[in-house]
Amino acid sequence: MKLLIISVSFLALISCNNKNFKLPKVIPLDESSVITQEFVYDIDKAPTPECHASTIAVCNDVVVASWFGGTKEKNKDVGIWIARKAGTSWSTPIEIANGIQEDGTRYPCWNPVLFQPKNSSLYLFYKIGPSPKEWWGLYIKSDDTGKTWSKPVKLADGILGPIKNQPIQLSNGDILSPSSEESLSGDWTIHVERSRDSAKTWTKSKKLNTPSTFAAIQPTILNYDQGKLQLLSRTKNDIITEIWSEDYGETWGNMEATSLPNPNSGIDGVTLKDGRQLLVYNPTKENWGNRVPLSLAISTNGKKWKRVIDLEPLRKNTDKENEEYSYPTIIQSENGNVHIVYTWNRRAIKHIVLDPTKL
Repeated sequence: MKLLIISVSFLALISCNNKNFKLPKVIPLDESSVITQEFVYDIDKAPTPECHASTIAVCNDVVVASWFGGTKEKNKDVGIWIARKAGTSWSTPIEIANGIQEDGTRYPCWNPVLFQPKNSSLYLFYKIGPSPKEWWGLYIKSDDTGKTWSKPVKLADGILGPIKNQPIQLSNGDILSPSSEESLSGDWTIHVERSRDSAKTWTKSKKLNTPSTFAAIQPTILNYDQGKLQLLSRTKNDIITEIWSEDYGETWGNMEATSLPNPNSGIDGVTLKDGRQLLVYNPTKENWGNRVPLSLAISTNGKKWKRVIDLEPLRKNTDKENEEYSYPTIIQSENGNVHIVYTWNRRAIKHIVLDPTKL
């Protein structure tokens, strides 16, 4: 199912303390950057009433998408769903994991994250638990591009796995997983988890932020080579924050504010093969309204960001409180195309493919 896309461009000059934040002027953009725009499944045939937190991978030209779905987020019937696109159309979504325990107790599932280490199986990390304050991490693996999956394996105590965004694999083979914790006391903190043996075992960094200064979760990792890494995070502070490392993530600097607004909603970024950085985010503040619009920004240095396309604009004559375009995942496939998936009004998962050379 292909849909007509209207692409627009923004240049945002934002004050982090401006409580009267207004959206910047819309500037049209050439539609030629968009290769495909589609829903992963027909909204009228949705497998569950609600869905959220999608993730995507491309394995041997097969596109694999996953998300959590059920009657409503946090409900016990929420499981992990998946669909594959091996040709021109998506397969019928199927549930591949749920939160049923050995004693029959059932908990909701949360935030699947697809990731394939080099020369390895396709991993799907996810969480189970009554809430993000009490969940635990698991993974399943596939050796046939998502057709079949292994039995769930619980991660070691203290290891949650990637919370929302995908790990990255460094030039030395180490895998860094962006993670975070929401404590029972209400504190939000981020950390990274490292594997030196292709995702078999993990170690955990110290907490990388002071929650009383910046309450941050769900980081995404950008890679500038030569050991230089950047963590961008969702916060409760109306802005996206950043932390830098100069030694492949062994140590990190202090968390600081960027110029990018954030309405306490998930973000994701990717480092392109040409060295540019892409970020998908909601360019608003929490007191402005809901998670709309959803936009794409580009940077060459991680400091100055240019907003170049609006994936989901705020439509005229609509109630922004009833719209939500959120929780994006963005990757670059081997052929150079950029794939983005995100929540579409909690009713469907939307998939967009872009040609980054035309951005």
